[in-house]
Amino acid sequence: MKFRQVHLDFHTSEAIEGIGSGFSKQQFQEMLKIGHVDSITIFSKCHHGWAYHPTSANEMHPHLSFDLLGAQIEAAHEIGVKTPVYLSAGLDEKLARRYPQWLIRNEQEQLNWVSNFMTPGYHQFCMNTPYLDILAQQVEEVVKNYDADGIFLDIVGVRECYCQYCITDIRKQGSDPRNIQDMRKMWEETYTRYATRMNETVHAIKPGLPVFHNSSHVDRGRRDLAHLNTHLELESLPTGGWGYDHFPLSARYAQTLGMDFLGMTGKFHTSWGEFGGYKHPNALRYEAALSLANGARCSIGDQLHPGGMMDIATYSLIGEAYREVEEKEDWCRDTTSIADIALLSLEATTWEAGYEDIELRNRYDHDTGAVRILLEGNYLFDVVDMQVDLAKYKVVILPDAILITETMKAKLADFLATGGKVLATGRSGLSSDGTRFELDLGVEWQGVSTFNPSYFRPDFELPSLRTASFVIYTEGQNAVSTPEGIVLGHKENSYFNRDLFTFCSHQHTPSDLQEAGVGMAEGSDGIYIAWNVFEDYAVKGSLPVKEIVCYALDRLLENKTLVTNLPAQGVATLQVQTASNRWVNHLLYASPVRRGKGVEVIEDLPTLMNTEVTIAATEQVKDVYLAPQNVKLPFSQVDGHVTYTIPLWSCHQMVVLQF
Repeated sequence: MKFRQVHLDFHTSEAIEGIGSGFSKQQFQEMLKIGHVDSITIFSKCHHGWAYHPTSANEMHPHLSFDLLGAQIEAAHEIGVKTPVYLSAGLDEKLARRYPQWLIRNEQEQLNWVSNFMTPGYHQFCMNTPYLDILAQQVEEVVKNYDADGIFLDIVGVRECYCQYCITDIRKQGSDPRNIQDMRKMWEETYTRYATRMNETVHAIKPGLPVFHNSSHVDRGRRDLAHLNTHLELESLPTGGWGYDHFPLSARYAQTLGMDFLGMTGKFHTSWGEFGGYKHPNALRYEAALSLANGARCSIGDQLHPGGMMDIATYSLIGEAYREVEEKEDWCRDTTSIADIALLSLEATTWEAGYEDIELRNRYDHDTGAVRILLEGNYLFDVVDMQVDLAKYKVVILPDAILITETMKAKLADFLATGGKVLATGRSGLSSDGTRFELDLGVEWQGVSTFNPSYFRPDFELPSLRTASFVIYTEGQNAVSTPEGIVLGHKENSYFNRDLFTFCSHQHTPSDLQEAGVGMAEGSDGIYIAWNVFEDYAVKGSLPVKEIVCYALDRLLENKTLVTNLPAQGVATLQVQTASNRWVNHLLYASPVRRGKGVEVIEDLPTLMNTEVTIAATEQVKDVYLAPQNVKLPFSQVDGHVTYTIPLWSCHQMVVLQF
């Protein structure tokens, strides 16, 4: 897999004439060179349903007069650039209007994406219809006729559908569309059948050709779905609704799967489909570096003008980032992460437990808040599911709502027996029936608190604040300490919840300053915090919540692998290149700001001075140097700890520990 990919959208209406009329082989190649691009995903078929090449399995765009796909492949290959080929799988507006009976329907017979044919937009196909055969023919044609370096199939996944094909099938199976469990099983089978059909179609012609099925999110806990792909492309456009929290969360999980993967951002100020929108070059520099720091390769989304001309502003912008990536590649190949902490993803555990709580499965705040605290605290961590080997970690975090199944209990018992510790919050750590703690966390559970919000008064002082009653807005639990438990702070309730005749001030009632059970405690297995603190941090982002969690983690981590004075908006990772016998410490810093409504923007990249790092390493270090600059750094190695200082750096700096 290449490091410097462009994903070149080309969703082009039949109402536009002169398609590809401005395409120039020379100009196409020149832009790829300016952009330092080594792979570009180009279009066979778009969301409108048109092909951009001669075809018998589809219809060529009515205003295209030549083989645009073939011309692009020829031009790219001539200068050593790979060309994966894109086909819109889930959307085909041309066919949607001809065969509306093949479209996904909900229980009320409504369409998805757009609700009707009087609204501009696309309509999604059900793969349990004859459309699947047409799509397979289109894929087969491309793989047979073109020297594609991969196939990218878009807008797919496990979809809920009540079209008449699905209704007929479920009744043939002896079931009823009102049986939700049987319907879910059928939807899973529909997606697996689709993906298997596409993979077999491709690999029957070109064994091993990369294939990726894009659903815009890699579900944590669904390794079965991930491995239907040959590699992963993590779609995560920070300005397009994903935000800057999404990619680290997705990537820290993806790297545990043992698959090649890349991070996909965009050149747009907002998101896909934006013409004439550009982000600051510093934003792309940072986003590309963030991919490298998390073990990923890079992809940047663009959209080709209907005339087929590549945009000089776009490829100059992309080139700012990819010129730096090109210089860094040698230190970013074949890496694995070093991590002290395993964040057990709530999304993953709810998938693994089944569909009993659909609402909970679709709530990502718990995972997101945990990742944000871990990043800001400069902890080394992976995001994991229950299939991962926990032996490499020192601490496992159970965020907010993870009930302990028998399988999980056995796995955690093995982890704890070798000296590991657990940080559990909220309802996490309770038995699967939610009645008692399955771990020794120094507390006994007494039920869900009826007060919201409630308050935490720690028995320790926070680094940035004096002792106080700190408000926590999310659900709290009532708990008392066990005889052996170490109480680290108490819960306090408000005088009353805000109601019609009992309210106080503008938001909520203050603490009554009376102890109301344990707020935080420690037992032989780890530490417990009696609120959904990670959800709270994702939603509210309060300083006390972060420092409370960091206190607990620092107490559990007796010897952190990495310690640094990097500011809160920084990111620190540590990657291993076993073949080169070296560790690579990635340091990043940028501070997104909000522009407009909900758009996070990176523009300024300040220079950081005298960043100190200490890394636990028992093996003798031969050299420490900056990469890609190849400038040696002074360092000391005492009692199994390597210490160095980076005098000046901006955006992204790699420090190599050569053993």
